[in-house]
Amino acid sequence: MATTETDPLPIIPFTRPARAVVRLPGSKSITNRALILAALGRGPVELRNALFSEDTEIMIDSLTRLGFRVRADREKDTVHVHGEGGRIPNNRAELFVGNAGTAARFLTALCCLHPNGKYKLDGVEQMRKRPMVGLLRALSAQGAGIEAVDDGFPLELQTRGLAGGPVEVDARASSQMLSALLMVAPLARRDTVFHLANGDVRLPFVVMTLRMMDQFGQEVFPAVRRRVLGQTPAGHWTFRGKEPTIIIPAGNLYRKPPDHPYEVEADVTAAGYFLALPLVTGGSLTIENLTTRGHSLQGDAAFFRVLEKLGCKIDETLDAGTTSALEDRVSGLDLSEDFTNFSDTFLTLAAISPLLRGEISITGIGHTRKQETDRVAAMAAELKKLGQHVTEDHDALRIRSRPLPVPQSAHKHHAVETYRDHRFAMSFALLGCRDLRGDARPWLAIRDPGCCAKTFPGFFATLEAVRRGSHGNLPIR
Repeated sequence: MATTETDPLPIIPFTRPARAVVRLPGSKSITNRALILAALGRGPVELRNALFSEDTEIMIDSLTRLGFRVRADREKDTVHVHGEGGRIPNNRAELFVGNAGTAARFLTALCCLHPNGKYKLDGVEQMRKRPMVGLLRALSAQGAGIEAVDDGFPLELQTRGLAGGPVEVDARASSQMLSALLMVAPLARRDTVFHLANGDVRLPFVVMTLRMMDQFGQEVFPAVRRRVLGQTPAGHWTFRGKEPTIIIPAGNLYRKPPDHPYEVEADVTAAGYFLALPLVTGGSLTIENLTTRGHSLQGDAAFFRVLEKLGCKIDETLDAGTTSALEDRVSGLDLSEDFTNFSDTFLTLAAISPLLRGEISITGIGHTRKQETDRVAAMAAELKKLGQHVTEDHDALRIRSRPLPVPQSAHKHHAVETYRDHRFAMSFALLGCRDLRGDARPWLAIRDPGCCAKTFPGFFATLEAVRRGSHGNLPIR
């Protein structure tokens, strides 16, 4: 595998079982939340193991444009943020959020805290299609003046601070809209009472937000957990009641986490790619810096349970902070799984489904049609190009595996379209690691591999290091 400058990028297959120890970058979701919470606090906060990717760089740049003092050290993976005690330093700014959903929603809510601000926000064409209406209506009800095109980007804000009090939120299209409102609610003029217009909200990222608010001094999560949230026996978070209410008290400033500096967890979604790799290549992988399932902030750890159903034996050691996956391939597998609460990982399962020799039913993914791309339709299209039998409906994919076609020419590859979506690139790269030809020659290539810069810029270098290390060669540094 050369570099991500090659487009399409041929994936060199593994000819030996995977054997490696991998260290992963920090979580994008946690990094961007921590940047907002640190900016809302008072005084300096150091974030360690912070992710430096397209989405987090957008957040850092935007906070700087808003007047916050942010100092990033990319070599050490640290960010220093000087919080202004809930104050937005600059009352005017133009922010470009690219296609970063977390930045778009979190920054929109953050700007609305200013008592007299004027802000313009825009993104790429796909960001203009992504849902914002639930957030904008809630902020408008809180006193913000908003001019938006088709209830989304580009938009202009005339801000007057947030009133607090009762506010109705429809966050079915994206839980990030609820998370954005929750994080700024302590800075409202009075307690904010959130009435969720529909309880059909994907909760794991909301729970992450509440737990992180707790880490930064708000003490809201224990109360919300007791009164509003419940847990199923499988560990999934649920709402109690059909129209739950969340109350966030006003007047309590964010402060430094007690365990200062703040350590960003390794990215659980990225871990899924490497923990699934032994199902493709054989062997075993160890993630040396992964927070174990029972302690992680990240709901995508639920994907580990799916991997175990597929035959991965995952051992977690709390003291060592390691997770290892041992391949034990399952054939003739029929699996039905609801991905509603950890939908970023469904692409991983779908991409390796041709190797599972069974029928895979993936449900709860209708909302992913409005993410970086229409992920349901795009995944169906790419699998069909690879000869798979795929049935698609609004909320589901059903895949029956068929033998993968081997390119007739030794110099030809099946080129997978990634639709500028980082998760397509990383998921299908796993499939390409299978030595389909039996001679270590690439048979699959990834178009636009640079799209991984959104959340994991070093993905292909890390995958190549694992391959080289498994074959007894020196890993790429």
